[in-house]
Amino acid sequence: MRVPPALSRRQFLAGSSVVLGLGRLVPFARAAPSATVSVAKCDAYGAELLPTLDRMFDQLGGLGRLVKGRTVAVKLNLTGPSTMRLGTRPAGLAHWVHPRVIGAVVHLMDEAGAHRIRLLESGYASAIPLDEYMYQAGWDAGEIVRAGRRVELENTNWLGRGSAYHRFDVPGTGLLFPSYLLNHSFRDCDAFVSLAKLKDHTTTGVTLSMKNCFGHIPTTIYGDHVPKDEPDELPHSGRNRVFHDGARQPPSLAAPEVDPASPRHEGYRIPRVVVDICAARPIDLAIIDGIDSMGGTEGPWSGGEGCHPGVLIAGTNCVNTDAVATAVMGYDPMAPAGTSPFRTSDNFLELAERVGLGTRDLKQIEVAGTPIREARFDFAPLIRSRFPRNLPPYSGEKRGS
Repeated sequence: MRVPPALSRRQFLAGSSVVLGLGRLVPFARAAPSATVSVAKCDAYGAELLPTLDRMFDQLGGLGRLVKGRTVAVKLNLTGPSTMRLGTRPAGLAHWVHPRVIGAVVHLMDEAGAHRIRLLESGYASAIPLDEYMYQAGWDAGEIVRAGRRVELENTNWLGRGSAYHRFDVPGTGLLFPSYLLNHSFRDCDAFVSLAKLKDHTTTGVTLSMKNCFGHIPTTIYGDHVPKDEPDELPHSGRNRVFHDGARQPPSLAAPEVDPASPRHEGYRIPRVVVDICAARPIDLAIIDGIDSMGGTEGPWSGGEGCHPGVLIAGTNCVNTDAVATAVMGYDPMAPAGTSPFRTSDNFLELAERVGLGTRDLKQIEVAGTPIREARFDFAPLIRSRFPRNLPPYSGEKRGS
């Protein structure tokens, strides 16, 4: 496909063979314990969006140092079925990152000298091309592609354009698995960006730049009904049995769990998978769209309601960035398991901090732009109705349970 030239700022308005390829292992690039996080008020996805993001990236040291001359992979948050809506709200105003944010980020990276930009997401239980997935949601994928000179889209839920899955080792032993098999796009990039939405989450409390990376995991390997000794040719299901409840191990070509006797509780397992993935494929830039969103849960399938926080957040350390975003949502990133917002799980920020990915302590994080107190939008009223009063708080599970 020929990609038209990038838009100017003024013009921008708003293999079939399944072979296990170990290739080169992606090295662990331990993030600094603390890095600047930029926060900005932004009321709409109109003319103010592009200059706001541009200013935020300047506060982080500029995009050029991250993307110039490089292939950049951008993991989007397009969770759930492509045709699902929260009432009458389009997905971009609720549970998906907004298409204009994607286009603005692509445009600014292109201006900063990115050699190639790959937009990645695992289409829900499907190998559907990512542009078609977007079209099903009512988007014009061509507008996003035309925001840069060399933009590619790939559904990472399977092999895609690759001929082999690639192993990403978790430093040390890993919290749940020692390594993960992923699409080639996560290896064939020089910089990796997580472009997420500001939301609550049924299991992990909040879903931000780190939880967004749970979507890396291909269901042709880690799906509910994958054959024992080989991957599926195409994805057919979600990841519940391997990750959420631990009812089965992945096929033999993937690494088994570090400890098969560990708890089978999703509140124990999912936070650990999130930290593993972010350690194995580190995030170089985290961007969180909180202009329009939804609260109470991560998607319309669990209820929830629309909201308008009117904020954007970005940083080069994913733990720092998610800690600031958690505070912007009105929560305490230092909260222990069993307390809001981590009512039903361990605090993945605490786990990430323990393994050295970054600090969640706001006193150690420099915030540029809008102070947290001025950007704060209280999500708590949107989440309270999700938990019956007689539901006991999560307090960890006994081994083997």
